[in-house]
Amino acid sequence: MKKISITTDFDVFESIQELPEIIQNLMQEAIAIRKKAYAPYSNFKVGTALLLDNGKIILGSNQENAAYPSGLCAERVAIYQAGTLYPEAKIIKIAISAASGNSTTSAPIPPCGSCRQSIAEYEIKQNTPIEIYFMGEIGSIYKSDSLKNLLPLLFDKNFL
Repeated sequence: MKKISITTDFDVFESIQELPEIIQNLMQEAIAIRKKAYAPYSNFKVGTALLLDNGKIILGSNQENAAYPSGLCAERVAIYQAGTLYPEAKIIKIAISAASGNSTTSAPIPPCGSCRQSIAEYEIKQNTPIEIYFMGEIGSIYKSDSLKNLLPLLFDKNFL
């Protein structure tokens, strides 16, 4: 038997003010769109802002549905919109903010598994890492230099 070890590194910013200005603005966009999320069932709102290499910012918020699997996460709303509107553009940065209506969310909330897979698809397609910044409602922000930090054993088209 052989053992492998996988480690990841994240940069941690204690507040939005510590972020580079461009990321502060992107995170503020994510926070603003988070407040417009449609989450009447979970009361858990997520907002995402993507920065594309053409300078465009694409926003997304989670959209729930009484038939739970029919809803869509904020990250995928934004990613698919970017892919539709600007299919040749690369996603270079993603800012994510999540908040619960039941309690204050102070821990950084990473993308769910389905969103990680969707981000992976675009990172592989564009052959460029995507910086991912994520936070709760308040508190510190984690930065990942690539989706590979969050999903190190990627499933991609090479397996099909």
